[in-house]
Amino acid sequence: MHRLFAALMALSMPLLAQALEELVLQAEHPVDGIPGGNLSGLAWCGEALWTVSDREDDRLYRLESGEGAWQAQAELFSAPVAPPSGLPWGLRISNGINGVLRGGQLDFEGLSCDAAGNRYLVSETQAGVLQLPPAGSPRWLELPANLTRQARARGLLLRFNAAYEGLTVDPAGQRLWLAAERQSRGLLALQAQANAWACNGNCVLLRESGDLAAPEVIGGELAARDFSGLAFYDEKLFTLERLAHRVCRRNLDDGAVERCWSFAAEALTDERRYNRAYGMAEALWLDEQGAWIGLDNGFHPRGDDDARPIIWRFAAPAGGWSAAR
Repeated sequence: MHRLFAALMALSMPLLAQALEELVLQAEHPVDGIPGGNLSGLAWCGEALWTVSDREDDRLYRLESGEGAWQAQAELFSAPVAPPSGLPWGLRISNGINGVLRGGQLDFEGLSCDAAGNRYLVSETQAGVLQLPPAGSPRWLELPANLTRQARARGLLLRFNAAYEGLTVDPAGQRLWLAAERQSRGLLALQAQANAWACNGNCVLLRESGDLAAPEVIGGELAARDFSGLAFYDEKLFTLERLAHRVCRRNLDDGAVERCWSFAAEALTDERRYNRAYGMAEALWLDEQGAWIGLDNGFHPRGDDDARPIIWRFAAPAGGWSAAR
């Protein structure tokens, strides 16, 4: 039955893709100055766009525009020892070995900020969130003790390198959402409560499993549904879906999809396409005028042989991000 469902979904994907409005690319910016590459998060904090690499545990990068490529300027920090993650022994060992081999023991996979200037980083290996205040030392947020247990009971955070891949906070810094990447993918919601964080009932808003077909131009193979980035804008969640090459608006209460926009037409041109059977988009930030999407290309060259991290700027859709279908 699962195979039949996957086959039907694969056949229907081209029709679904055609129904989506295509976002219009306004600009693209290669980035110099990130030695580890692997751009994995974006956030507009204060008066600048910031990014993080999942291969570096001790720095953020402020992006400075100029002629040609953007330049990344590092801001160093020292993360304290992470609290217990609740992940099982096997996953912790695999994460540790992988961090030694490739770099990035904390594997920061998302970046967000609030109106007070606090920056937030989600660690995939530690299943935790590090807060970098505008003044003072970094600290790990006190997440609910049962968060990992609830997530795993719903089929999330079960596989190596497939845990938290994105986070976002509201401007007040009182609500926080996490995106679990794949097999299964999901959305989790938390609220600030005194000096800790809590779930309003169940921590898990959404859990989805199953496969989708990649666009035909990169092979069309079936692969797991994924979330690779998360953003909050105008009281809605927005998910970055790497394999499907789309951004989707979702309901805050249950994570249900309301509308999606494709960026496949711009991302998969001959000069921008990577020789990989999946997408590269891993970072998302939205504003009224458009979307910033960052690529974690792992130094793989694209069609025009550029192997640097890339940031795209897309115009907001007709009618804005809150428009009905």
